[in-house]
Amino acid sequence: VYIHIYSYVLIFLFTCICMYVRRNNNNGEEEYAKVNWDELGFGLTPTDFMYVMKCSSKEGDEFLDGQLTPYGNIHLSPAAGVLNYGQGLFEGLKAYRREDGGIQVFRAEQNALRMKLGAERLCMPSPSVDQFLHALKLNVLANSRWVPPPGKGALYLRPMLMGSGAVLGLAPAPEYTFLIYASPVGNYHKGRTGMNIYVEDKLHRAIPGGTGGVKSITNYSPVFRAQKEAKAKGFTDVLFLDSVHGKYVEEDNVVSTPAIIDGTILPGVTRKSIIELATNFGYQFMIRVEYRTGKGALGQKLYERLAGIQTGFVEDNMGWTLKLN
Repeated sequence: VYIHIYSYVLIFLFTCICMYVRRNNNNGEEEYAKVNWDELGFGLTPTDFMYVMKCSSKEGDEFLDGQLTPYGNIHLSPAAGVLNYGQGLFEGLKAYRREDGGIQVFRAEQNALRMKLGAERLCMPSPSVDQFLHALKLNVLANSRWVPPPGKGALYLRPMLMGSGAVLGLAPAPEYTFLIYASPVGNYHKGRTGMNIYVEDKLHRAIPGGTGGVKSITNYSPVFRAQKEAKAKGFTDVLFLDSVHGKYVEEDNVVSTPAIIDGTILPGVTRKSIIELATNFGYQFMIRVEYRTGKGALGQKLYERLAGIQTGFVEDNMGWTLKLN
């Protein structure tokens, strides 16, 4: 027990020393990692730290306080629930550097709430919203030198929740791990021009009553084949249709969006924010089935306002951003 506690103390002291040294380099200016920010794509660039927290059925499925650890591989049993039965989900959000040098994240509490809903669907315990936000803040501040300069990208944050305990029979795992790792990224889609999308009408990514409405890890690998074939034909990405009628898109539009009622559409944070912004602009937002779309001034206006709030270039009158100092 004493050795275990001693290890945690050493990790904590190591983290504090690293953060202190970095924040006091360059006459008090924040040190940036050695990254070509102008060439930053959407790929993995490992940062310094990740956050790890665990819970088990022996502890009443309550997550204990976690800790920052150096970024690296994790240990899993071959019989882990996440490896054998796909019992896992993830979230994705970004931290941006403002022009004043501060750092902010966008609507992180919505990701925390969505993780709780996903965990319930997959029979997993989940961190509380406060635990989620605390872990996120520690991760961002520990990796602050990896947050790109204003307008150069963002620090992508990947919170994960998985059944890490060993289980052979078809059942929930006896232990769970929550972790957050980070990577600096550029824009997923470069520029503001339209994308060349292939509409997939044979393969499906979600069915009514399934897990399409949560960020289960099982939702994503089935997309690879259709995506690979679409890109081989010269398309940017693939758009899936609903699995019942085969004609309605499964992603939301700008002013008209499908209702989230059958578990096939993810309740996206961006979707929710666009609805609220459009309403704030005085537009009526239609929740309905719609498969004829167009583009216009409203779409550009919504994009610019949302992106501006996210990055700190536009004042946040909606109370959506969490400033990390």
